[in-house]
Amino acid sequence: MQKGDIRVQTENIFPIIKKFLYSDHDIFLRELISNAVDATQKLKTLSNAGEVKGELGELRVDIKLDEENKTITISDRGIGMTAEEVDQYINQVAFSSAASFLEKYKGQNAANIIGHFGLGFYSAFMVSDNVDIVTKSWKEAPAVRWECDGSPEYTLSEADKTTRGTDIILHINEDSKEFLSSERIQGILHKFCRFLPVPIYFKDKDSKEDDKAINNTEPLWTKKPADLTTQDYQNFYKELYPFSEAPLFWIHLNVDYPFHLTGILYFPKIKQSYEIQKDRISLYSNQVFVTDEVKDIVPEFLMLLHGVIDSPDIPLNVSRSYLQGDPNVKKINNYISRKVADKLEEIFKNDRKEFEAKWESIGLFVKYGMLTDEKFYEKALKFHIMQASDDSRYYTFEEYRHEAFALQTDKDDKLVILYTTDTIQQNSYIKAAAAKGYKVVKLDTLIDASFINQIEMKDEKLRFTRVDGDITDNLINKEEKPESVLTKDQENKLKEVFGKQIPDPNIKVELKGLREDASPVIATRNEMSRRMKDMASMGGPGMNWMTGMPDEVNLTVNTNHPIYRQLLDENNEDKQSKVIHNLADLALLSQGMLKGEALTDFVTRSVELMEGKQKSKIII
Repeated sequence: MQKGDIRVQTENIFPIIKKFLYSDHDIFLRELISNAVDATQKLKTLSNAGEVKGELGELRVDIKLDEENKTITISDRGIGMTAEEVDQYINQVAFSSAASFLEKYKGQNAANIIGHFGLGFYSAFMVSDNVDIVTKSWKEAPAVRWECDGSPEYTLSEADKTTRGTDIILHINEDSKEFLSSERIQGILHKFCRFLPVPIYFKDKDSKEDDKAINNTEPLWTKKPADLTTQDYQNFYKELYPFSEAPLFWIHLNVDYPFHLTGILYFPKIKQSYEIQKDRISLYSNQVFVTDEVKDIVPEFLMLLHGVIDSPDIPLNVSRSYLQGDPNVKKINNYISRKVADKLEEIFKNDRKEFEAKWESIGLFVKYGMLTDEKFYEKALKFHIMQASDDSRYYTFEEYRHEAFALQTDKDDKLVILYTTDTIQQNSYIKAAAAKGYKVVKLDTLIDASFINQIEMKDEKLRFTRVDGDITDNLINKEEKPESVLTKDQENKLKEVFGKQIPDPNIKVELKGLREDASPVIATRNEMSRRMKDMASMGGPGMNWMTGMPDEVNLTVNTNHPIYRQLLDENNEDKQSKVIHNLADLALLSQGMLKGEALTDFVTRSVELMEGKQKSKIII
């Protein structure tokens, strides 16, 4: 049996670092600046512990670009390193100084140390031919210079640096000369470093000495909610999204157990066009930008929110670019969902008018959440609301049930919620329903077809019917059988004429005795097939084939309407056929289903009927 230590060959690891460790090469600047911030934070920790005596001076990180000499220098005024520490932390790949420091100073506010992997420094070789380190420790030790050309060989010698801290000098290679652009560097700094806790200064040949720090060292999420005003939150939103409309409201996250999490999530205004912008939530770790891919941390339906989440407890891979599986991720996900539900319920209870005024945007979040999150669904039943078709009020499910139960309960003891998707196009159907005392609500967003399916599956004592899904008398199926004033022979004759004029197999004609003042012909579409097509139009999985399917239409002929008794007495069969065809077309037109050639024929036929009527008047 043989035992030993596994040895990592640096000849093999350097190509991996250069090409595969980080997916984006601009990460090198984040890593090196994070190390500089770490060195500064460590110094503060040592000072607080009484190990570093005296004034610390101005603590800052400077980035200098020298296009002429093709170098980028990252300088800090942190703890620096001795020769022994350089040998320990730089020459031993993946031995993280942050890890050992955290262990030693556990419990002394050292948790804000960023680096935990020990590989961040080597990201410098992705863009550099040579890398130099010039560093002087806070301890009584000479300054040292470390130099390496990206091979396993390095040199370590004394340096003449007199001030505490570390300078990292990158000699940019030919393939990476894009990083010698001032605009490029500023873009990277804005992306990764805009909220770092130590002031960051950038200088190139055009910079002035008194330039301001490029970062906000105390972003809003690091402060206590009690110390902040509405204006503070709105100003921070403008800082994050300069050209966006003001948010509806926000949630300040702050939890210490069982994980650490801070952040601010904003509810943006969303248009009914459903032009959703995802990936607007940024993930930070100790104020260092990590990613805007937060789908595992934030529940799917809250990906519509904007804002910032900061947690040192979120597990990342070596490049900090991707989340890794961990129980904390699920806990954070559940916590955020619960906090959002609590906030919405709080607004609903405390200021219902404000809640209703913002429902057009809030509703999309709520419905999307109820579709995708079981626990959120249960909470949201209390504050989900539906607007009346005449805009007079809003109903919760319980309020609607209380007010509509007597009239809108069908033969199966199910409450029927009548809804409209277009108050203008479906106006006549809404009026007919209102005349019977029915309550009609608006459900006109693109996700409502899926949403009402979900509600019906959850609540067996409830069903939704679009107000034009059937004739008004059939919307609430109570098994009442209205009588027709026509004889059987008259009905057969009427059905025969309709059959000849409407030969389309997808249009079914039904004769029924309705009120005299009801429309002579009413066109309706089957509720479930129409709903499935609506869902298919949104790209539902495996449903694309349905979008090309023809519409199934029911034409209900009101045999009690006076026009039919007149028509059946009419001796002119041509006129009789044209009038009946026009009545059917009018019903289809009310549903927006008369188009193209059929619409042209309808107009031509209408003109002919009017001309014929005019001629008969002249003869008389």
